[in-house]
Amino acid sequence: MLRRLLLAVAGGLLIWAAFPDLGVWIAAPVGIAMLVAAVRGVGVGAGFGLGVLGGLAWFVPYVSWTGLHVGPLPWLALAVLQSLFVGLFGAGVSLAHRPVADRATAAWSPLSVAAIWSACEWARASMPFGGFPWGRVAYSQAEGPLLHLAAWGGPALLGFITALLGGLALSTLDATRRQFPARASVSSARPARRGVGAVLVPAATALTLAGAPMLIPLGTDGTPARLMAVQGNAPRNGLDFNAERRQILDNHGAVTRRAAADVAAGRLPTPDLVIWPENASDIDPFVNADAGAVIDGAVEAMDRPVLVGAVLGGGRRDLTNTSILWEPGVGATDQRYDKQALVPFAEYMPYRAFFRAITRQVDLLERDFVPGHTSGVIEVPLREGGGTIRAGLGICFEVAVDHVMDAAVREGANLLVVQTNNAMFDFSAESAQQLAISQVRAVQYGRSVVHSSNVGISALITPDGVAHDPTALFTPAVVEGTLPLRTATTPAAALGIAPDVAFVVLAAVALIVPARRPRRSRVAG
Repeated sequence: MLRRLLLAVAGGLLIWAAFPDLGVWIAAPVGIAMLVAAVRGVGVGAGFGLGVLGGLAWFVPYVSWTGLHVGPLPWLALAVLQSLFVGLFGAGVSLAHRPVADRATAAWSPLSVAAIWSACEWARASMPFGGFPWGRVAYSQAEGPLLHLAAWGGPALLGFITALLGGLALSTLDATRRQFPARASVSSARPARRGVGAVLVPAATALTLAGAPMLIPLGTDGTPARLMAVQGNAPRNGLDFNAERRQILDNHGAVTRRAAADVAAGRLPTPDLVIWPENASDIDPFVNADAGAVIDGAVEAMDRPVLVGAVLGGGRRDLTNTSILWEPGVGATDQRYDKQALVPFAEYMPYRAFFRAITRQVDLLERDFVPGHTSGVIEVPLREGGGTIRAGLGICFEVAVDHVMDAAVREGANLLVVQTNNAMFDFSAESAQQLAISQVRAVQYGRSVVHSSNVGISALITPDGVAHDPTALFTPAVVEGTLPLRTATTPAAALGIAPDVAFVVLAAVALIVPARRPRRSRVAG
């Protein structure tokens, strides 16, 4: 059991290491393999406990940025909640691998491991309060060779294959140990004829799965559009980053006006669309005329449409996290998007009275936001060529929410725009983790992505998942370049939720079949 405990902890730490900042993609399948090795051959309860332990080793460091300015309680509560789903994975693997000596169970082990992993990830991304899809293992593969698989089945397929590689690696090790036992008597040292195949087939399959995606071409052609993302920076980091909200707005206005001067002087090309990040204006520009004047001045100086991230609500109770298209000579247009997938405990407080009895920290969120109910696609004509940008919007956490991004693409988006606010997470890994999610989305939908943050990391991402010119944290910056507008539909975009459903069904089969096999064996006997 001590060895199993160590394997579980090491496996969880390796999965964490696969994500940014470390970003060692191969650590994810190795970590999953170690978790499986820890829970095989034990009871369901022990498998659950070992899985929770591995989950804590993963999520405690992975989401440490959630407790930077509100104390350890929210951080550890989130880590424990997510670890329970890893515990379900451990319990499922222990259940699917009984009886341990069954050869059929061993033969199907990699598939059952991958299916159970995918089912537990789907559950974790869905519940409670809409789930926490941020830590799906697919998002650890943004810089790895498996990334191309996202175009064929989205994060579901990418995560399934990552887990499958871990299962195959473990099966290869098992086959090697059976073929070349450490201690064998002379009488039992007969080489099994099928032993070599038992070793080579899983290994060759694993290598094929790891290498084949690199051979799959990803389309990067399309109508060129000039995009510019403005990173105005925040005057301070931490939870009270918006204590000087006017300064943040002024920063974005000033950086935009400097960029406009560079455009006028020919040092920068004229953009088709300029993107400000989430919370660029935390002052409602429709209620506060001076805030609206700052935005008007920047838009008129640039003389191009600007997509402005703003908090609307003024003195009313209906706060919305909104993106508004602002045009020169027109001002605010009726093209706007209200964030749909609000973050519990950050943008709204569920069961406020209940959680206030646990901690007074809930009152740091004085007013709840209300969600929007329509997908966000805004249209901007290109300056040249007669084409149109149809930008599908996702605000901050929504980049990880499947149904939000799926809907934008179904509505005809030929470009994705992610506006985000990373100021309250200091110099932690949160910004890099979010950028990696945008990289996976680019490949999944075959769309370019403008990833715009108020303090970084901002970048332009091509449909092959490559992030171009990523900015430094807490530095005023402008990211500009040409991205292709694409309308081609990837298999992942067409399939939608189907891969998740298929892997849940496969997981159910993996759990049911071993439970029935012993009875059939006894009847046959």
